[in-house]
Amino acid sequence: MSVRRVMGTEVEYGISVQGQPTANPMVASSQVVNAYATATVRARRARWDFEEESPLRDARGFDMSRQIADPTQLTDEDLGLANVILTNGARLYVDHAHPEYSTPEVVSPLDIVRWDKAGEQIMLDAARRAQQLPGNPQIVLYKNNTDNKGASYGAHENYLMRRSTPFADIVRHLTPFFVSRQVFCGAGRVGRGQDGRTHGFQISQRADFFEVEVGLETTLKRPIINTRDEPHADPEKYRRLHVIIGDANLAEIATYLKVGTTSLILAMIEDRFITRDLSVEMPVNALRAVSHDPSLEQRVTLHDGRKLTAIELQLEYFDLARKYVEDRYGADADAQTVDVLARWEDVLARLESDPMSLADQLDWVAKLKLIEQYRTRDGLAWDDAKLQLIDYQYSDIRPEKGLYHRLVNAGRIQRLLTDAEIDDAMMNPPAETRAYFRGRCLEKYAPDIAAASWDSVIFDLPGRESLQRVPTIDPLRGSKAHVGELIDRCATADELVRALTR
Repeated sequence: MSVRRVMGTEVEYGISVQGQPTANPMVASSQVVNAYATATVRARRARWDFEEESPLRDARGFDMSRQIADPTQLTDEDLGLANVILTNGARLYVDHAHPEYSTPEVVSPLDIVRWDKAGEQIMLDAARRAQQLPGNPQIVLYKNNTDNKGASYGAHENYLMRRSTPFADIVRHLTPFFVSRQVFCGAGRVGRGQDGRTHGFQISQRADFFEVEVGLETTLKRPIINTRDEPHADPEKYRRLHVIIGDANLAEIATYLKVGTTSLILAMIEDRFITRDLSVEMPVNALRAVSHDPSLEQRVTLHDGRKLTAIELQLEYFDLARKYVEDRYGADADAQTVDVLARWEDVLARLESDPMSLADQLDWVAKLKLIEQYRTRDGLAWDDAKLQLIDYQYSDIRPEKGLYHRLVNAGRIQRLLTDAEIDDAMMNPPAETRAYFRGRCLEKYAPDIAAASWDSVIFDLPGRESLQRVPTIDPLRGSKAHVGELIDRCATADELVRALTR
């Protein structure tokens, strides 16, 4: 394996109704999603198919009882909230108190960046459309992870892995990596502690909200390693690693490195290439300690007695990854794998020598540089409420208001993609996965689609007594290469289903 594998992201957006601090966030979130669906989804609005969902199945070999599960874990229940599937293969829906965008399945880090960025533009368009409804106030969305009042919301990653990989190996080798990778993929946060009451700046928005090392929960007692075993694929062959510990990134390079390096680590775990023990003592405490020290001098204690900074721990992983790629691929390594390694090495070297030199690549550094400029100019102490406002404004997805977007427009943030590439991904699915089949069907046969999910599309065809379910259990089938010509040729959904079931 390389950095290429089936992967995706899910981002819950912070939401604020301007001038209405007591507004119901579920209502506001529904207005956002429904406004976009009404304007862009053709004919029938296909519902989400919950039949194959299994959110309480645990990778450790058991199912949690529904009686003891927190209601937020029951994601297989249709609560009647806004929930639509888009022509780019993505899902746009309300997750309790937040609008959420899940990318379609893709197979490379750069595609993650592209369809994740498309999600930002879809959310921006949705919020603007909601505001145009008669009597509606302005709804503002933030790509961040906390309201600094004690609430946190997720930016999750998903990686398809071989089922044969022992889950204990995933926990052992991935935990130290997650403790330390925040040095390049943290989004930065003003305030420490879950309510942000302790003054200062930290690297990660999410670090203070994790309480255990391993577990099934995602909103309470959040674990560094989540054990949800819901592959959305052949369960005999695959598991889907559900990663809940990352921050919501705006910087394209930060997202690219986050998923690219993680995918490499997973490849090494699958191939049992990691033989050295990098386990960290008290990883939850270490996670928070690293986040609370933007000087990057904080050391964590390994089980072997060594005390390393997060950068030094990342360098251990980088060294292993470089040797792994050389050993497995040599000069035949694909371009993105080579690029991820080169960027990873460069970022770690610059974090050691001059972190501020990465203000054009990493969110937490860009944010800290902005805040320090305001502090210097206006003489602001860390307890000044203006600093938290700057934090929020960085993540405001409106290009005319958000500080991140102002930095981009000023040429102070490096990009990996063009606006045209992102605009295309708003409407069109990736070509290399089953998302292509899902998205093209929704684009071409919308009136005849009753429901869809990650692993099926359900047709309601004229003249047929029962619904027709087309399973898409293999994430790498249903691609453009497999079905592109067939969809182009079939003028109707009935023709398509007949051809597929012949």
